[in-house]
Amino acid sequence: MIWHRKHLLDIESLSAEEITLVLDTARAFKAVGERAIKKVPALRGKTVVNLFVEPSTRTRISFELSEQRLSADIINFTAEASSLKKGETLKDTARNLEALNADFIVMRHTAAGAPHFLARVLNASVINAGDGAHEHPTQALVDAFTIREHKGKFAGLNVTILSDILYSRVARSDLWALTKLGATVTLCGPSTLAPRVFEQMGCRVTHDVEEAIADADIINLLRIQHERQRKTMFPSLGEYASLFGLNKARLARAKPDALIMHPGPINRGVEIDSEIADSSRSLILEQVTNGLAVRMAVLFLVNGGKGPQEVAGG
Repeated sequence: MIWHRKHLLDIESLSAEEITLVLDTARAFKAVGERAIKKVPALRGKTVVNLFVEPSTRTRISFELSEQRLSADIINFTAEASSLKKGETLKDTARNLEALNADFIVMRHTAAGAPHFLARVLNASVINAGDGAHEHPTQALVDAFTIREHKGKFAGLNVTILSDILYSRVARSDLWALTKLGATVTLCGPSTLAPRVFEQMGCRVTHDVEEAIADADIINLLRIQHERQRKTMFPSLGEYASLFGLNKARLARAKPDALIMHPGPINRGVEIDSEIADSSRSLILEQVTNGLAVRMAVLFLVNGGKGPQEVAGG
């Protein structure tokens, strides 16, 4: 399998073989990260613009550090300090950045489809770092990579994604990735945030949290996406935590080897209690660490890298 794509815009359009290629390449880059000298020259002479129009901590820093380790030249773009505040269009902003010889645009935007739009009007490669409530492809690849590191396979695995499904781009990308790879996915949350229409994407939807976690091998928690909700979706955070939050009593009903994930940021005491987030069953910080290897792999492949054998050889 060889990567042929110029961009990474979503998980929905990827094949299982393409996803596996990214995961295999990320494993090779994780080994690079364990060396005394963690840099490789794969993007030497290339310029990457991190075009983040929406706030981010983990994803932005993860991409920036990945780019540094690949020896790229980096421009960090902040919307609040740009001509976007003066009324310049996204297209004009991006084309001006490309005119400065940007080779890659890593983009996060509040509008679903914004990276797809730029990919149509730019010659530079575009990597989607999250677009509205649509997709977050690199986070799904991070989650899949982390699951495979611990469980070894996807066939026969039960993964529960719990919380705000309706407004979550991570839920959509994870669902596409995990079902393509052979896992069984259950979505759970209040009926207002986990509508049964998602069953059309090949998963199971339930509003019973105990049922959702009973047979789960992985429990992936999501935060409430308040910034995307235009109306109140449940009475209060306290009621949400009482009915759907993962606490010690609920976790006791899960498999003893079930592992906990969360893409962050965590709202402690809402979707997850602190003692669980900080427990030995939590992979949350490991997801952050794995983000480096996965995003290095994505940048490497989009730049024309062939796969893990080339990483090992270089």
